[in-house]
Amino acid sequence: MISAVDTNILLDVLIPDAPHGDESEHALAEALRAGAVLISDPVYAELAVHFAEQERLERFLADTGLRLESSNADALYRAGRAWSEYIRRRPSLTCPQCGATPDLHCDKCGASIQPRQHVVADFIIGAHALVQADQLLTRDRGYYATYFPELTLG
Repeated sequence: MISAVDTNILLDVLIPDAPHGDESEHALAEALRAGAVLISDPVYAELAVHFAEQERLERFLADTGLRLESSNADALYRAGRAWSEYIRRRPSLTCPQCGATPDLHCDKCGASIQPRQHVVADFIIGAHALVQADQLLTRDRGYYATYFPELTLG
């Protein structure tokens, strides 16, 4: 079994007292027992934010048994197709009359609210797992299930 891992699982393991830390650590340990565990290029880049030196990140990957595997052309193509579908489906955040981007505010406290927007890296992670692994360990099940319905989520 080859498992790919999303950044959120690894951050749960790295960040002390993360709310999902125990369950993410357990899922990662199970995946490692079952076979190879991969990360894609975007996951590596997102993890790099949390390491002052590259050698520390490399040591973390080696110590945990994770392997960086770049996306192949098939995975990148599928990521682009899924991204295209997402762009087509996502609700417009602009005024249909004037084109302005309206601010969304919480009625209770007045804070600015922006709906979650996915970036192309999210789709590379999903397509990489679909093409180059047997499953993806993630907590972001909703959009992966929508845009990669054949992907097994662990």
